[in-house]
Amino acid sequence: MSESQEREILTYELFGTAVRDIAQKVVDSGYEPDIVLSIARGGLALGMGLGYALDVKNLSAVNVEFYTGVNERLDVPMMLPPTPAAVDLTGMKVLIADDVADTGKTLEIVHDFCEGHVAEARTAVIFEKPWTVINADYVYKKTDRWIDFPWSSLPPLVDRRGGLAH
Repeated sequence: MSESQEREILTYELFGTAVRDIAQKVVDSGYEPDIVLSIARGGLALGMGLGYALDVKNLSAVNVEFYTGVNERLDVPMMLPPTPAAVDLTGMKVLIADDVADTGKTLEIVHDFCEGHVAEARTAVIFEKPWTVINADYVYKKTDRWIDFPWSSLPPLVDRRGGLAH
């Protein structure tokens, strides 16, 4: 099996198609979000695209990490400050955006954060894996393959641990 058959390859062009497809699903469902809450970093591009496609100007982001320090991994992710104030979201219809629901734990923790504070929270992802603990309301494609995203398929230009990445 060739590498391209083993992976999902998301190009920037296909990403544009995915954004419009997800946005159309949101429109068709009748859901009208007041805010798009992106999970950084992977959900930022989707959140921006959905903001434009759905004419939602209120965009926000939240950082979620599984790591607490060097080589220390948590069983569950935690939201990192600054988090959107729950009081600011009160009564809003929130659309949570991320690139992929793999384990689904990141999406779940943000959804749980919103629950009880907002009028309604729904989730949108480009890809969803079959083993996710939370199924997104809006999905472009379901896959069990490794995914190459256009923004992370090439190595960074800078290595933040020191020097240029080459």
